This record gives sequence, structure tokens and C-alpha cells, in this order.
Amino acid sequence: MQFKTFEEIAAWQEARDLTRMVRLFCKKAVERKDWGWADQISRAALSIMANIAEGNDATTNPEFVMFLGYAKRSSAEVRSHLYYGVDEGYMTEPEFKDAAERTRKIGAQLAKLMAYLQEHLHRDPIARSSNE
Repeated sequence: MQFKTFEEIAAWQEARDLTRMVRLFCKKAVERKDWGWADQISRAALSIMANIAEGNDATTNPEFVMFLGYAKRSSAEVRSHLYYGVDEGYMTEPEFKDAAERTRKIGAQLAKLMAYLQEHLHRDPIARSSNE
């Protein structure tokens, strides 16, 4: 299956859902005046979405792969911040497990898409495929 817009990319859709979850956790952190953590995890979650979107508008596969790599690293950053959040009581253990699993899923989807794009570096200037 092909995609034309970033909204069609499964990893972007997952990142959007993750960002919604993160914002809910941030509300508890802000109530306790933990603005730093709320800002850090929010920015990291938003970075996943933004880098997928920006990469999709790249003109070459290597450039797209670069932005997907940024998004993948941001996904790992969110997962790291989640540990602090669960330790501080900003989320329940089941919420933590769900959110952490989403970051792993996003990372795997991005890795698969990156591998596909790298495989097609010399065949197509911009090869687009589903990452599911």
C-alpha cells in the first residue's frame, strides 16, 4: 500500500495517539508544578509527529530516512521520560505499560520504513510504502 501524505503513515497515526496520552499525563505533572518534565515529554512526543511529517516532504530518500531517525530517537526519549512519570505517579502502571508499548511500536514501524527506504535508495528517488 502506498502513502502520499504523512497522515496516512501508521507511525504518525500512532504518534498522534501517544501525544494525546502524554498530554493527559502532563496535566497531573503541571498540577504538581513539574513543568520541566511536562515540557520535555510533550516536546519529545510532538517531535515524533513533526519529524515524520517533515520527512515525508523530503525530496530524497536519504533525507526522509534522516527525519525518520529523529522521530525514532524521540520515541525512545518519550519512553525514557515515561519511567519518571510512572515513578512520580503521573500515570498508573497499566497506563505506563500501554504508553511504553506504543513507543516501541512506533520505533519498530519507523525502523521498518527506514529499511524500506534505504533498500530503495538507488531504484526510486522517493519510494513510498506503508510501514505497517
